[in-house]
Amino acid sequence: MSFPSAGQIAYSLLYSIAKGDVFGKDQPLVLVLLDITPMMTVLEGVVMELQDCALPLLREVIPTDKEEVAFKDLDVAILVGSMPRREGMERKDLLKANVKIFKSQGAALDKYAKKTVKVVVVGNPANTNCLIASKSAPSIPKENFSCLTRLDHNRAKSQIALKLGVTANDVKNVIIWGNHSSTQYPDVNHAKVNVKGKEVGVYEAIKDDSWLKGDFILTVQQRGAAVIKARKLSSAMSAAKAICDHVRDIWFGTPAGEFVSMGVISDGNSYGVPEDLLYSFPVVIKDKTWKFVEGLPINDFSREKMDLTAKELTEEKETAVEFLSSA
Repeated sequence: MSFPSAGQIAYSLLYSIAKGDVFGKDQPLVLVLLDITPMMTVLEGVVMELQDCALPLLREVIPTDKEEVAFKDLDVAILVGSMPRREGMERKDLLKANVKIFKSQGAALDKYAKKTVKVVVVGNPANTNCLIASKSAPSIPKENFSCLTRLDHNRAKSQIALKLGVTANDVKNVIIWGNHSSTQYPDVNHAKVNVKGKEVGVYEAIKDDSWLKGDFILTVQQRGAAVIKARKLSSAMSAAKAICDHVRDIWFGTPAGEFVSMGVISDGNSYGVPEDLLYSFPVVIKDKTWKFVEGLPINDFSREKMDLTAKELTEEKETAVEFLSSA
């Protein structure tokens, strides 16, 4: 496994992975930690702490600032880092900086990783970064690349649970459609909730359509910004938990009757989303392979929201692909 590793998310993530929360309690692990050269000293501290956890599954920890070391023979690559947006920076500038990073990481994966590698992109703008990495790694199947929208999925789940006074486990099959941005569409039209032992639709359970079509959607869309405002730092603990959920589901599959959200290549979808976008869909996973959940009816309200986020992703892609040829 490999990812920019001295940051906040990785700090929470590494412990969970190393103690067996993701790949199971009997799977020995080698962690390869990639970061930029100026962070190497900090990374040594992270390695010391991992050693000091005295974890039985952890066979080796390899810190590096070289992509050829980091991506060699990987089974799973979690790409956490990206260029963060700085004040006064246009989204276009952000895309340009990130195209360079993800083109380089994609090419290194193509050259050094196993062809079966599962690549999860977390660094924002995650969907487009993931698409660029995939396009830069032509010998690795497109389906092996996914981006994280599980944090949004978990946020939607927990908002419904809080509203109804149940646990998050009582809520299933929420969907995040589209981009991991404020245009994402959290959809609970197909979600179910267990209330006093009985499974009912979320709309039926909550009986407040204006909240579900208004404040609920806005809260999930803007939750990342709300956390930054309160914490003065972006989501780390919850992001690490979502990455664990995402990777564990790829590895072990989704429970029967449940689906999850992840950003995947849109080719062959039946929901009218343009091809060649990295778009968040509801998926089921079996034998480390995801499939779209098919046949969900889409109402006009949902259609409009799904199209809006597809439009944003199309624009992002066009800008990024322009930079790709010059990167």
